Amino acid sequence: MKIFSLSAFLFLYTLCMQAQVSQMAGLWVSVDDKSGREQSIVQIFKATNGMYYGKLLKLLDERYPKDILCVLCEGEDKNKPVEGLLIIRNMKPDGNKLVGGTIFDPETGNTYHCTISLEGEKTLKLRGSLDKRGILGRSQYWIKKQ
Repeated sequence: MKIFSLSAFLFLYTLCMQAQVSQMAGLWVSVDDKSGREQSIVQIFKATNGMYYGKLLKLLDERYPKDILCVLCEGEDKNKPVEGLLIIRNMKPDGNKLVGGTIFDPETGNTYHCTISLEGEKTLKLRGSLDKRGILGRSQYWIKKQ
């Protein structure tokens, strides 16, 4: 009986964790952690390879023209429009978080290690860091788009 109870608990726990990660998919409004300004709308989605990605759909900050190009990007994204860029890449589910991928900041041209978690139903916490452990970095909180 104890083995059955433990197995049932682990199964339900796993389902809950997967449900929480799947709630991260959708449209989110990125908010600058320093100014509090809404910056953009980002779509987070699960790809066919099982990893999660984030595409910058729309710039909200009026300081940037809508057709601004990513001059600081490297490789195939160089000089492409910022709207439409994949800024979150290769995130893997790990419990109730997405880990192991990167987040790109088109404003600075920097790429950071990334961890994503839910903070309630409508708030997403993104931790970008220089190190994989998340010690040297900063966090942003994004709001679920209505």
